[in-house]
Amino acid sequence: MKMTSRILAGQLFDPYLLELVPNQLITVSHQTGLVLHVCSFKAGDELPPETIDLRHLTVVPGFVDVHVHFFLHSYSETSWVDQVTKESLSERTVRATVHARKTLMAGYTSVRDLGTEGAEDADISLRKCLSGREPLIPGPRYFTANRAIVSTGSYGPKGSLHMNREGIEGVVGAEAADGTAECIRAVRKQIGAGADWIKIYADYPVRSRLTDVAPRLASRSIRTFNNDELKTLIDTAHQYDVRIAAHAKTAAVIKDLLDLGIDSIEHASDLHTSADLVRTLASPRCRTVYVPTLAAYHSLAARGGGSDAWEASQASFAAVLAQGLGNVAIACGGDTGVFPHGENALEMELMERLGAPWEWVLRWGTLGGWECITGGTQIAAAGAADSDDNAVPFGCIRAGWAADLVGLDGDLAADFAKTIRRVEFVMKAGTVYKQNGREVSWN
Repeated sequence: MKMTSRILAGQLFDPYLLELVPNQLITVSHQTGLVLHVCSFKAGDELPPETIDLRHLTVVPGFVDVHVHFFLHSYSETSWVDQVTKESLSERTVRATVHARKTLMAGYTSVRDLGTEGAEDADISLRKCLSGREPLIPGPRYFTANRAIVSTGSYGPKGSLHMNREGIEGVVGAEAADGTAECIRAVRKQIGAGADWIKIYADYPVRSRLTDVAPRLASRSIRTFNNDELKTLIDTAHQYDVRIAAHAKTAAVIKDLLDLGIDSIEHASDLHTSADLVRTLASPRCRTVYVPTLAAYHSLAARGGGSDAWEASQASFAAVLAQGLGNVAIACGGDTGVFPHGENALEMELMERLGAPWEWVLRWGTLGGWECITGGTQIAAAGAADSDDNAVPFGCIRAGWAADLVGLDGDLAADFAKTIRRVEFVMKAGTVYKQNGREVSWN
């Protein structure tokens, strides 16, 4: 078995420099799954034996989607409620393996799954199947949040016969916790189960049962936890050095989360309603990552609903961009699963379409994903010999970083949206999974 491979890139995107660097030779280790060396290659130089020649492609770090749901599939196929209550855990798990493969073939070599949505602890076992030097199935580097945490009565599925019972036939979409003691217990349970992240729903349409008589009130997101509960959830996660994400749309709740030190905010569609809040997010002391999930809102509007939410999310993204590039930590996460897996690139496409320079979008979709998922604290692990797990840096092609590489056919500057979908080559952790636009045998 070869111990190393060499890849010759016609252009290599560096997310730190925000530049395409021409003619780069990348040496990777099959034993550790890390990049060993990156250097320039001059025209006329002799190619090392068995070099993978990608001079006709632009090589970028593997894409990162920080908000997926592998145990859901597109709502245009089946509603969330029917998936959670009518599809067996076995079916949902099989679907998740298919979603993992599609995601990797689309060039996404790392993802953060923010909740199994009724599929219990299946994400922990799926992570095991995707990990190691000889994974059972092809898929991305997988970070889990297990069961999201909600307040009693706020989340679904909700039955029509027993109004005061959580869930339907014992199936709940998330774990309920009320009061500081239960919040501590819920976070500790998720961490004990093996979760990489904690996910909470900080606001939600709690009064959804009013749909028949007051649809506007029923659809309005309102606070789910009081401030003491929010503080307890965040502090408990941080006590264990675990990062915590919050579903939050309303300005007042977002403000409290920022004050309490939340690590990432998902959606944040009402950011644009408060200039002070946007400035807070852009301040040097704020370390919260903004994950706008534009693709989810766009997909909902395309199906004929949620046009107001789509407009709000665009306005919030524009307000963040107006603070200056680099002043707000941004990561790409589409809430993939609401729309089809394998179409993850829609989030980056929309960011560029809405005015963000493609170089910054590509940074947010690679290095920004690593910074979000890990806090950018895993550089020390870069030289580790035993590195076939999630504890290595990724999102940039440098010595000591994960050998996660994607080859794109096209011109990123001239046609960003199409180029990020023309994935001709995929390598994850030093193993080639796709070459010449086709999936290859990998084990």
